[in-house]
Amino acid sequence: MALSLSVVVLLAIILVVLFRGGSIKPGPAVVAILFGFFLASTDIAPTVNNFLNSLAEMISKISF
Repeated sequence: MALSLSVVVLLAIILVVLFRGGSIKPGPAVVAILFGFFLASTDIAPTVNNFLNSLAEMISKISF
């Protein structure tokens, strides 16, 4: 749960920065938000979630 919330906050910050910087217009920003919202309710959502969890676990095992 903590990881999911962190990813959501990170992506929200990136979206706001792109929006405020003029890199993304309001229309495409709304489309991106709606795409993520509807993607979460599809059958592929658990696969994406498992992939992101595996990726986060792999990154956490890397020592610097």
